Amino acid sequence: MSKQFLITTAIDYANGSPHIGHAYEKILTDVIARHKRLSGVPVKFITGLDEHGQKVQMSAEKKGVEPIEICDSLAGEFQSLCQRLNITNDDYIRTTEPRHKKVVQSVLQQLFDEGQIYKADYNGFYSIRQEQFVTEKERENGAWPQIYGEVIEVTETNYFFKLSQYQDWLIDFIKSNESIIYPRFRSADVLNFLKEPLNDLCISRPKERLSWGIELPFDSGFVTYVWFDALVNYITASGYGSDAFEANWPADYHVIGKDILSPPHAVYWPIMLKALGLEMPKHFLVHGWWLSSGSKMSKSDGHVVNPLDLIDTYGSDAFRYFVIREMNVGQDSEFSLDLFQSRYNSDLANDLGNLVSRLLNMGHRFADGTVPSSTIKEAEELTVLAHWSELKEHIFDLYDNFQFHKALEQIFAFVAELNRYTELRAPWKLAKSELDEDKQRLATTLAYMSEGLRLSAVVLSPVMPDIAAKVLNLLGSSSIDSYEGQLEWGNSLAGGTFGEKIILFPKNEA
Repeated sequence: MSKQFLITTAIDYANGSPHIGHAYEKILTDVIARHKRLSGVPVKFITGLDEHGQKVQMSAEKKGVEPIEICDSLAGEFQSLCQRLNITNDDYIRTTEPRHKKVVQSVLQQLFDEGQIYKADYNGFYSIRQEQFVTEKERENGAWPQIYGEVIEVTETNYFFKLSQYQDWLIDFIKSNESIIYPRFRSADVLNFLKEPLNDLCISRPKERLSWGIELPFDSGFVTYVWFDALVNYITASGYGSDAFEANWPADYHVIGKDILSPPHAVYWPIMLKALGLEMPKHFLVHGWWLSSGSKMSKSDGHVVNPLDLIDTYGSDAFRYFVIREMNVGQDSEFSLDLFQSRYNSDLANDLGNLVSRLLNMGHRFADGTVPSSTIKEAEELTVLAHWSELKEHIFDLYDNFQFHKALEQIFAFVAELNRYTELRAPWKLAKSELDEDKQRLATTLAYMSEGLRLSAVVLSPVMPDIAAKVLNLLGSSSIDSYEGQLEWGNSLAGGTFGEKIILFPKNEA
Protein backbone atom coordinates (compact mmCIF):
# COMPACT_ATOMS: atom_id res chain seq x y z
CA MET A 1 0.00 0.00 0.00
CA SER A 2 1.55 3.30 -1.10
CA LYS A 3 2.03 6.09 1.43
CA GLN A 4 -0.24 9.10 1.12
CA PHE A 5 0.95 12.64 1.78
CA LEU A 6 -0.60 13.25 5.19
CA ILE A 7 -1.08 16.85 6.28
CA THR A 8 -3.00 18.11 9.30
CA THR A 9 -3.99 21.37 10.90
CA ALA A 10 -4.11 21.73 14.64
CA ILE A 11 -7.66 20.92 15.70
CA ASP A 12 -9.52 24.03 16.84
CA TYR A 13 -10.73 24.36 20.41
CA ALA A 14 -14.45 24.48 21.11
CA ASN A 15 -14.33 27.63 23.18
CA GLY A 16 -15.19 30.36 20.69
CA SER A 17 -16.12 31.16 17.12
CA PRO A 18 -13.63 31.01 14.23
CA HIS A 19 -11.30 33.96 13.69
CA ILE A 20 -8.63 34.90 11.16
CA GLY A 21 -6.02 32.64 12.75
CA HIS A 22 -8.22 29.58 12.32
CA ALA A 23 -9.03 30.57 8.76
CA TYR A 24 -5.40 31.20 7.81
CA GLU A 25 -4.16 27.87 9.12
CA LYS A 26 -6.79 26.01 7.13
CA ILE A 27 -6.12 27.99 3.96
CA LEU A 28 -2.36 27.48 4.27
CA THR A 29 -2.83 23.74 4.71
CA ASP A 30 -5.34 23.62 1.87
CA VAL A 31 -2.96 25.41 -0.51
CA ILE A 32 -0.27 22.81 0.24
CA ALA A 33 -2.76 19.94 -0.18
CA ARG A 34 -4.09 21.30 -3.48
CA HIS A 35 -0.57 21.85 -4.83
CA LYS A 36 0.39 18.28 -3.94
CA ARG A 37 -2.73 16.85 -5.59
CA LEU A 38 -2.12 18.87 -8.76
CA SER A 39 1.44 17.52 -8.71
CA GLY A 40 0.06 13.98 -8.81
CA VAL A 41 0.61 13.14 -5.13
CA PRO A 42 -2.19 11.31 -3.23
CA VAL A 43 -3.14 13.42 -0.22
CA LYS A 44 -4.96 12.94 3.07
CA PHE A 45 -5.81 16.25 4.73
CA ILE A 46 -7.15 16.25 8.29
CA THR A 47 -8.67 19.00 10.39
CA GLY A 48 -11.17 18.98 13.23
CA LEU A 49 -12.35 20.15 16.63
CA ASP A 50 -10.98 19.63 20.15
CA GLU A 51 -14.10 19.36 22.32
CA HIS A 52 -13.13 18.33 25.84
CA GLY A 53 -11.66 20.20 28.77
CA GLN A 54 -12.46 22.57 31.57
CA LYS A 55 -13.19 25.66 29.46
CA VAL A 56 -15.89 23.85 27.52
CA GLN A 57 -17.42 22.54 30.74
CA MET A 58 -17.35 26.01 32.30
CA SER A 59 -18.96 27.58 29.22
CA ALA A 60 -21.72 24.99 29.29
CA GLU A 61 -22.36 25.52 33.01
CA LYS A 62 -22.54 29.28 32.47
CA LYS A 63 -25.13 28.85 29.71
CA GLY A 64 -27.03 26.12 31.53
CA VAL A 65 -26.62 23.57 28.73
CA GLU A 66 -24.80 20.30 28.22
CA PRO A 67 -21.19 20.56 26.95
CA ILE A 68 -22.04 18.61 23.80
CA GLU A 69 -24.50 21.34 22.81
CA ILE A 70 -21.67 23.89 22.90
CA CYS A 71 -19.51 21.55 20.84
CA ASP A 72 -22.20 20.75 18.27
CA SER A 73 -22.83 24.44 17.70
CA LEU A 74 -19.16 25.32 17.29
CA ALA A 75 -18.49 22.27 15.14
CA GLY A 76 -21.16 23.62 12.81
CA GLU A 77 -19.45 27.03 12.72
CA PHE A 78 -16.01 25.63 12.00
CA GLN A 79 -17.24 23.20 9.36
CA SER A 80 -19.17 26.01 7.73
CA LEU A 81 -15.99 28.08 7.66
CA CYS A 82 -14.19 25.22 5.90
CA GLN A 83 -16.94 25.04 3.31
CA ARG A 84 -17.03 28.79 2.77
CA LEU A 85 -13.24 28.89 2.34
CA ASN A 86 -13.30 25.94 -0.09
CA ILE A 87 -11.11 23.82 2.17
CA THR A 88 -10.57 20.33 0.73
CA ASN A 89 -10.05 18.36 3.93
CA ASP A 90 -10.59 14.61 3.61
CA ASP A 91 -11.59 14.14 7.23
CA TYR A 92 -13.06 16.29 9.97
CA ILE A 93 -12.45 14.72 13.35
CA ARG A 94 -14.29 15.62 16.53
CA THR A 95 -12.74 14.38 19.76
CA THR A 96 -16.15 13.42 21.12
CA GLU A 97 -16.52 10.78 18.40
CA PRO A 98 -16.52 7.12 19.49
CA ARG A 99 -13.62 6.32 17.11
CA HIS A 100 -11.44 8.83 18.94
CA LYS A 101 -12.47 7.76 22.42
CA LYS A 102 -11.57 4.18 21.48
CA VAL A 103 -8.06 5.16 20.33
CA VAL A 104 -7.35 7.42 23.32
CA GLN A 105 -8.33 4.70 25.76
CA SER A 106 -6.32 2.11 23.84
CA VAL A 107 -3.23 4.31 23.98
CA LEU A 108 -3.69 5.06 27.67
CA GLN A 109 -4.16 1.40 28.52
CA GLN A 110 -1.02 0.42 26.60
CA LEU A 111 1.10 3.03 28.36
CA PHE A 112 -0.38 2.10 31.75
CA ASP A 113 0.21 -1.62 31.21
CA GLU A 114 3.82 -0.88 30.26
CA GLY A 115 4.37 1.07 33.48
CA GLN A 116 4.74 4.42 31.74
CA ILE A 117 1.79 5.92 33.62
CA TYR A 118 1.69 6.08 37.41
CA LYS A 119 -0.48 7.62 40.15
CA ALA A 120 0.85 10.31 42.50
CA ASP A 121 -0.12 13.33 44.58
CA TYR A 122 0.46 16.81 43.18
CA ASN A 123 0.70 20.17 44.83
CA GLY A 124 1.30 23.16 42.61
CA PHE A 125 -0.12 25.75 40.25
CA TYR A 126 -2.75 25.32 37.55
CA SER A 127 -3.59 27.65 34.63
CA ILE A 128 -7.31 27.61 33.97
CA ARG A 129 -6.94 29.35 30.58
CA GLN A 130 -4.30 26.90 29.29
CA GLU A 131 -5.74 23.93 31.21
CA GLN A 132 -2.27 22.89 32.31
CA PHE A 133 -0.11 22.75 35.40
CA VAL A 134 2.63 25.37 35.53
CA THR A 135 5.74 25.76 37.62
CA GLU A 136 7.67 28.62 39.12
CA LYS A 137 10.01 28.70 36.12
CA GLU A 138 7.10 29.97 34.00
CA ARG A 139 6.85 33.15 36.07
CA GLU A 140 8.27 36.35 34.60
CA ASN A 141 9.48 38.94 37.09
CA GLY A 142 7.50 37.17 39.76
CA ALA A 143 4.20 37.26 37.85
CA TRP A 144 2.40 34.73 35.66
CA PRO A 145 2.46 35.75 31.98
CA GLN A 146 -0.86 36.90 30.54
CA ILE A 147 -1.10 33.80 28.36
CA TYR A 148 -1.83 31.71 31.48
CA GLY A 149 -4.76 33.82 32.62
CA GLU A 150 -5.89 32.97 36.16
CA VAL A 151 -3.45 30.63 37.93
CA ILE A 152 -4.63 28.79 41.04
CA GLU A 153 -2.88 26.56 43.54
CA VAL A 154 -4.18 23.00 43.69
CA THR A 155 -3.49 19.84 45.65
CA GLU A 156 -4.83 16.60 44.22
CA THR A 157 -4.06 13.04 43.20
CA ASN A 158 -3.57 12.38 39.49
CA TYR A 159 -2.00 10.07 36.93
CA PHE A 160 1.31 11.01 35.36
CA PHE A 161 3.03 9.97 32.13
CA LYS A 162 6.81 9.46 32.43
CA LEU A 163 7.70 12.31 30.11
CA SER A 164 10.97 13.17 31.82
CA GLN A 165 12.69 9.88 30.99
CA TYR A 166 12.61 10.77 27.28
CA GLN A 167 14.17 14.23 27.59
CA ASP A 168 17.69 13.27 26.47
CA TRP A 169 16.29 11.23 23.59
CA LEU A 170 14.15 14.16 22.41
CA ILE A 171 17.06 16.62 22.54
CA ASP A 172 19.19 14.27 20.45
CA PHE A 173 16.32 13.64 18.05
CA ILE A 174 15.72 17.33 17.37
CA LYS A 175 19.44 18.08 17.01
CA SER A 176 19.88 15.23 14.53
CA ASN A 177 16.73 16.09 12.55
CA GLU A 178 17.18 19.79 11.88
CA SER A 179 14.52 19.90 9.16
CA ILE A 180 11.74 18.49 11.32
CA ILE A 181 10.66 21.99 12.35
CA TYR A 182 10.06 24.70 9.74
CA PRO A 183 11.25 27.39 9.97
CA ARG A 184 14.40 25.95 11.48
CA PHE A 185 14.95 28.75 13.97
CA ARG A 186 11.94 27.39 15.87
CA SER A 187 14.02 24.33 16.77
CA ALA A 188 16.18 26.60 18.91
CA ASP A 189 13.08 27.64 20.86
CA VAL A 190 12.28 24.01 21.61
CA LEU A 191 15.85 23.16 22.58
CA ASN A 192 15.92 26.19 24.84
CA PHE A 193 12.75 24.92 26.54
CA LEU A 194 14.44 21.54 26.99
CA LYS A 195 17.41 23.05 28.81
CA GLU A 196 15.34 22.87 31.98
CA PRO A 197 14.49 19.43 33.40
CA LEU A 198 11.12 18.14 32.20
CA ASN A 199 8.45 17.25 34.70
CA ASP A 200 6.37 14.17 34.14
CA LEU A 201 3.10 15.05 32.42
CA CYS A 202 -0.14 14.97 34.39
CA ILE A 203 -2.50 13.18 31.98
CA SER A 204 -5.64 13.07 34.11
CA ARG A 205 -8.14 15.28 35.88
CA PRO A 206 -10.30 14.03 38.78
CA LYS A 207 -13.98 13.90 37.89
CA GLU A 208 -14.97 15.97 40.90
CA ARG A 209 -13.14 18.88 39.22
CA LEU A 210 -13.72 17.99 35.57
CA SER A 211 -16.20 15.48 34.20
CA TRP A 212 -16.18 16.55 30.53
CA GLY A 213 -13.51 14.32 29.05
CA ILE A 214 -12.58 10.79 28.03
CA GLU A 215 -12.59 8.49 31.02
CA LEU A 216 -9.35 6.73 31.89
CA PRO A 217 -9.78 3.04 30.99
CA PHE A 218 -8.02 1.92 34.17
CA ASP A 219 -9.67 4.34 36.65
CA SER A 220 -13.24 5.60 36.14
CA GLY A 221 -12.70 8.38 38.67
CA PHE A 222 -10.60 10.39 36.21
CA VAL A 223 -10.83 11.84 32.71
CA THR A 224 -7.99 12.43 30.26
CA TYR A 225 -6.06 15.71 30.16
CA VAL A 226 -7.31 17.67 27.18
CA TRP A 227 -3.93 18.06 25.47
CA PHE A 228 -3.17 14.34 25.68
CA ASP A 229 -6.63 13.64 24.26
CA ALA A 230 -6.32 16.28 21.51
CA LEU A 231 -2.89 15.25 20.21
CA VAL A 232 -4.05 11.68 19.71
CA ASN A 233 -6.50 12.97 17.08
CA TYR A 234 -3.73 12.79 14.48
CA ILE A 235 -3.41 9.03 14.72
CA THR A 236 -7.14 8.50 15.21
CA ALA A 237 -7.95 10.22 11.92
CA SER A 238 -5.04 8.40 10.27
CA GLY A 239 -6.72 5.07 10.97
CA TYR A 240 -4.78 3.91 14.03
CA GLY A 241 -5.57 0.26 14.69
CA SER A 242 -6.63 -0.40 11.09
CA ASP A 243 -4.93 -1.29 7.80
CA ALA A 244 -5.34 2.32 6.64
CA PHE A 245 -2.85 3.54 9.23
CA GLU A 246 0.15 2.19 7.31
CA ALA A 247 -0.89 4.14 4.20
CA ASN A 248 -1.22 7.39 6.14
CA TRP A 249 1.25 7.55 9.01
CA PRO A 250 3.60 9.23 9.71
CA ALA A 251 2.28 12.73 9.10
CA ASP A 252 4.28 14.59 6.48
CA TYR A 253 3.33 17.95 7.99
CA HIS A 254 1.57 19.06 11.14
CA VAL A 255 0.62 22.69 10.39
CA ILE A 256 0.41 24.59 13.68
CA GLY A 257 0.73 28.06 15.19
CA LYS A 258 3.93 29.03 16.95
CA ASP A 259 2.14 29.28 20.31
CA ILE A 260 1.44 25.53 20.44
CA LEU A 261 4.78 24.26 19.17
CA SER A 262 6.40 23.90 22.58
CA PRO A 263 5.64 22.04 24.70
CA PRO A 264 2.51 20.37 23.22
CA HIS A 265 3.58 19.48 19.69
CA ALA A 266 7.36 19.46 19.89
CA VAL A 267 7.69 17.88 23.36
CA TYR A 268 4.57 15.99 24.43
CA TRP A 269 3.65 14.60 21.03
CA PRO A 270 7.04 13.16 19.92
CA ILE A 271 7.50 11.58 23.35
CA MET A 272 4.00 10.10 23.28
CA LEU A 273 4.73 8.58 19.88
CA LYS A 274 8.14 7.31 21.02
CA ALA A 275 6.54 5.65 24.04
CA LEU A 276 3.96 3.99 21.78
CA GLY A 277 6.59 2.76 19.35
CA LEU A 278 5.20 4.84 16.47
CA GLU A 279 7.08 6.82 13.82
CA MET A 280 7.71 10.51 14.30
CA PRO A 281 5.96 13.13 12.15
CA LYS A 282 8.26 14.15 9.32
CA HIS A 283 7.79 17.88 9.83
CA PHE A 284 6.09 20.58 11.87
CA LEU A 285 5.19 23.61 9.75
CA VAL A 286 4.97 26.47 12.24
CA HIS A 287 3.25 29.68 11.19
CA GLY A 288 3.20 33.05 12.90
CA TRP A 289 0.46 35.29 14.24
CA TRP A 290 -1.70 37.93 12.64
CA LEU A 291 -0.99 41.27 14.27
CA SER A 292 -3.00 44.44 14.60
CA SER A 293 -0.84 47.53 15.13
CA GLY A 294 2.01 45.26 16.20
CA SER A 295 0.02 43.21 18.74
CA LYS A 296 -1.40 39.73 18.34
CA MET A 297 -5.02 39.76 17.24
CA SER A 298 -6.90 38.25 20.13
CA LYS A 299 -10.45 37.89 21.32
CA SER A 300 -9.51 38.90 24.85
CA ASP A 301 -8.11 42.22 23.60
CA GLY A 302 -11.03 42.88 21.26
CA HIS A 303 -8.79 42.60 18.17
CA VAL A 304 -10.60 40.03 16.08
CA VAL A 305 -11.59 39.65 12.45
CA ASN A 306 -14.51 37.48 11.45
CA PRO A 307 -13.36 35.90 8.19
CA LEU A 308 -16.96 35.28 7.19
CA ASP A 309 -17.58 39.03 7.03
CA LEU A 310 -14.76 39.47 4.52
CA ILE A 311 -15.88 36.43 2.51
CA ASP A 312 -19.40 37.87 2.29
CA THR A 313 -18.07 41.17 0.98
CA TYR A 314 -15.13 40.14 -1.20
CA GLY A 315 -15.47 36.41 -1.88
CA SER A 316 -13.52 33.47 -0.49
CA ASP A 317 -10.74 33.51 -3.09
CA ALA A 318 -9.94 37.16 -2.42
CA PHE A 319 -9.59 36.34 1.28
CA ARG A 320 -7.48 33.27 0.51
CA TYR A 321 -5.26 35.37 -1.75
CA PHE A 322 -4.73 38.09 0.82
CA VAL A 323 -3.68 35.88 3.73
CA ILE A 324 -1.34 33.77 1.60
CA ARG A 325 0.13 36.83 -0.15
CA GLU A 326 0.73 38.78 3.06
CA MET A 327 2.04 36.09 5.41
CA ASN A 328 5.62 34.91 5.08
CA VAL A 329 5.14 31.44 6.53
CA GLY A 330 6.84 31.27 9.90
CA GLN A 331 6.79 35.02 10.51
CA ASP A 332 4.13 37.30 11.97
CA SER A 333 2.15 39.54 9.65
CA GLU A 334 0.11 42.70 10.02
CA PHE A 335 -3.58 42.74 9.23
CA SER A 336 -5.82 45.72 8.64
CA LEU A 337 -8.94 46.24 6.59
CA ASP A 338 -7.20 49.08 4.74
CA LEU A 339 -4.35 46.76 3.78
CA PHE A 340 -6.80 44.07 2.69
CA GLN A 341 -8.78 46.45 0.52
CA SER A 342 -5.64 47.97 -0.98
CA ARG A 343 -4.37 44.52 -2.00
CA TYR A 344 -7.81 43.59 -3.32
CA ASN A 345 -8.12 46.72 -5.44
CA SER A 346 -4.56 46.78 -6.80
CA ASP A 347 -3.70 43.11 -7.41
CA LEU A 348 -7.07 41.56 -7.96
CA ALA A 349 -9.43 44.19 -9.36
CA ASN A 350 -6.97 46.41 -11.24
CA ASP A 351 -4.43 43.86 -12.46
CA LEU A 352 -6.04 40.44 -12.85
CA GLY A 353 -9.70 41.42 -13.02
CA ASN A 354 -9.13 44.27 -15.46
CA LEU A 355 -7.01 42.08 -17.75
CA VAL A 356 -9.73 39.44 -17.93
CA SER A 357 -12.41 42.08 -18.53
CA ARG A 358 -10.45 43.75 -21.35
CA LEU A 359 -9.70 40.45 -23.03
CA LEU A 360 -13.32 39.32 -23.02
CA ASN A 361 -14.49 42.70 -24.25
CA MET A 362 -11.98 42.79 -27.12
CA GLY A 363 -12.42 39.11 -27.87
CA HIS A 364 -16.08 39.70 -28.67
CA ARG A 365 -15.50 43.02 -30.44
CA PHE A 366 -12.50 42.09 -32.54
CA ALA A 367 -12.62 38.27 -32.89
CA ASP A 368 -16.35 37.42 -32.95
CA GLY A 369 -16.05 35.77 -29.54
CA THR A 370 -13.56 33.13 -30.73
CA VAL A 371 -10.07 32.73 -29.29
CA PRO A 372 -7.67 33.31 -32.20
CA SER A 373 -4.32 31.64 -32.93
CA SER A 374 -1.01 33.44 -32.57
CA THR A 375 0.50 33.88 -36.01
CA ILE A 376 3.59 36.00 -35.38
CA LYS A 377 6.32 36.24 -32.77
CA GLU A 378 7.98 39.64 -32.44
CA ALA A 379 9.94 41.34 -29.69
CA GLU A 380 6.84 42.00 -27.58
CA GLU A 381 5.83 38.33 -27.68
CA LEU A 382 9.37 37.16 -26.94
CA THR A 383 9.37 39.32 -23.80
CA VAL A 384 6.15 37.68 -22.58
CA LEU A 385 7.48 34.20 -23.35
CA ALA A 386 10.72 34.91 -21.49
CA HIS A 387 8.77 36.14 -18.47
CA TRP A 388 6.62 32.99 -18.44
CA SER A 389 9.68 30.77 -18.84
CA GLU A 390 11.31 32.38 -15.81
CA LEU A 391 8.13 32.10 -13.75
CA LYS A 392 7.64 28.44 -14.67
CA GLU A 393 11.23 27.67 -13.69
CA HIS A 394 10.81 28.98 -10.14
CA ILE A 395 7.13 28.78 -9.20
CA PHE A 396 7.04 25.19 -7.94
CA ASP A 397 10.28 25.49 -5.98
CA LEU A 398 8.64 28.41 -4.19
CA TYR A 399 5.46 26.40 -3.59
CA ASP A 400 7.39 23.35 -2.38
CA ASN A 401 9.38 25.49 0.06
CA PHE A 402 6.32 27.35 1.40
CA GLN A 403 7.40 30.66 -0.09
CA PHE A 404 3.85 31.31 -1.18
CA HIS A 405 4.07 35.07 -0.76
CA LYS A 406 6.99 35.15 -3.20
CA ALA A 407 5.21 32.79 -5.59
CA LEU A 408 2.17 35.06 -5.70
CA GLU A 409 4.38 38.10 -6.12
CA GLN A 410 5.94 36.49 -9.20
CA ILE A 411 2.60 35.34 -10.62
CA PHE A 412 1.19 38.82 -10.36
CA ALA A 413 4.36 40.27 -11.85
CA PHE A 414 3.59 38.07 -14.84
CA VAL A 415 -0.02 39.35 -14.87
CA ALA A 416 1.42 42.89 -14.82
CA GLU A 417 3.63 41.90 -17.78
CA LEU A 418 0.53 40.78 -19.68
CA ASN A 419 -1.06 44.14 -18.96
CA ARG A 420 2.07 45.93 -20.23
CA TYR A 421 2.08 43.76 -23.32
CA THR A 422 -1.56 44.67 -23.97
CA GLU A 423 -0.78 48.37 -23.68
CA LEU A 424 2.21 48.05 -26.01
CA ARG A 425 0.27 46.14 -28.64
CA ALA A 426 -2.84 48.35 -28.26
CA PRO A 427 -5.26 45.92 -29.93
CA TRP A 428 -7.93 48.63 -30.06
CA LYS A 429 -5.66 50.47 -32.48
CA LEU A 430 -4.70 47.38 -34.44
CA ALA A 431 -8.38 46.62 -34.97
CA LYS A 432 -8.72 49.85 -36.97
CA SER A 433 -5.90 48.96 -39.36
CA GLU A 434 -6.43 47.33 -42.76
CA LEU A 435 -2.87 46.04 -42.93
CA ASP A 436 -2.49 42.25 -42.90
CA GLU A 437 0.44 42.39 -40.49
CA ASP A 438 -1.67 44.43 -38.05
CA LYS A 439 -4.50 41.91 -38.30
CA GLN A 440 -1.94 39.21 -37.47
CA ARG A 441 -0.69 41.29 -34.54
CA LEU A 442 -4.27 41.73 -33.31
CA ALA A 443 -4.93 37.98 -33.44
CA THR A 444 -1.62 37.24 -31.78
CA THR A 445 -2.23 39.82 -29.04
CA LEU A 446 -5.58 38.29 -28.10
CA ALA A 447 -4.05 34.80 -28.30
CA TYR A 448 -1.12 35.79 -26.03
CA MET A 449 -3.39 37.51 -23.54
CA SER A 450 -5.54 34.36 -23.45
CA GLU A 451 -2.67 31.93 -23.11
CA GLY A 452 -0.98 34.07 -20.47
CA LEU A 453 -4.18 34.18 -18.47
CA ARG A 454 -4.67 30.44 -18.87
CA LEU A 455 -1.23 29.73 -17.47
CA SER A 456 -1.73 32.27 -14.68
CA ALA A 457 -4.95 30.48 -13.71
CA VAL A 458 -3.17 27.11 -13.65
CA VAL A 459 -0.47 28.24 -11.23
CA LEU A 460 -2.99 30.21 -9.16
CA SER A 461 -5.23 27.16 -8.74
CA PRO A 462 -3.96 26.08 -5.29
CA VAL A 463 -4.54 29.54 -3.84
CA MET A 464 -7.58 30.78 -5.78
CA PRO A 465 -9.37 27.63 -6.98
CA ASP A 466 -12.73 29.21 -7.81
CA ILE A 467 -11.29 32.21 -9.65
CA ALA A 468 -8.83 29.98 -11.53
CA ALA A 469 -11.65 27.69 -12.66
CA LYS A 470 -13.77 30.69 -13.65
CA VAL A 471 -10.97 32.24 -15.72
CA LEU A 472 -10.34 28.95 -17.51
CA ASN A 473 -14.04 28.62 -18.25
CA LEU A 474 -14.18 32.18 -19.63
CA LEU A 475 -11.33 31.25 -21.99
CA GLY A 476 -13.24 28.24 -23.29
CA SER A 477 -11.10 25.80 -21.31
CA SER A 478 -11.98 23.46 -18.47
CA SER A 479 -10.86 23.24 -14.87
CA ILE A 480 -7.72 21.23 -14.18
CA ASP A 481 -7.02 18.36 -11.80
CA SER A 482 -3.31 18.10 -12.63
CA TYR A 483 -0.43 20.34 -13.66
CA GLU A 484 0.64 17.70 -16.15
CA GLY A 485 0.38 18.97 -19.71
CA GLN A 486 -0.89 22.36 -18.56
CA LEU A 487 2.30 24.40 -18.23
CA GLU A 488 3.58 24.66 -21.79
CA TRP A 489 2.89 27.79 -23.81
CA GLY A 490 0.84 26.93 -26.88
CA ASN A 491 -2.31 27.46 -28.92
CA SER A 492 -4.57 25.04 -27.05
CA LEU A 493 -7.26 27.71 -26.60
CA ALA A 494 -7.47 28.59 -30.30
CA GLY A 495 -10.95 28.11 -31.69
CA GLY A 496 -12.57 28.14 -28.27
CA THR A 497 -15.29 30.56 -27.26
CA PHE A 498 -14.79 33.55 -25.01
CA GLY A 499 -17.26 33.86 -22.16
CA GLU A 500 -19.34 36.95 -21.64
CA LYS A 501 -17.64 39.91 -20.02
CA ILE A 502 -17.89 39.88 -16.22
CA ILE A 503 -16.37 41.73 -13.30
CA LEU A 504 -14.34 39.19 -11.35
CA PHE A 505 -13.54 41.50 -8.48
CA PRO A 506 -16.15 44.24 -7.94
CA LYS A 507 -14.72 47.30 -6.24
CA ASN A 508 -15.97 47.84 -2.72
CA GLU A 509 -14.82 51.05 -1.09
CA ALA A 510 -16.81 50.58 2.11
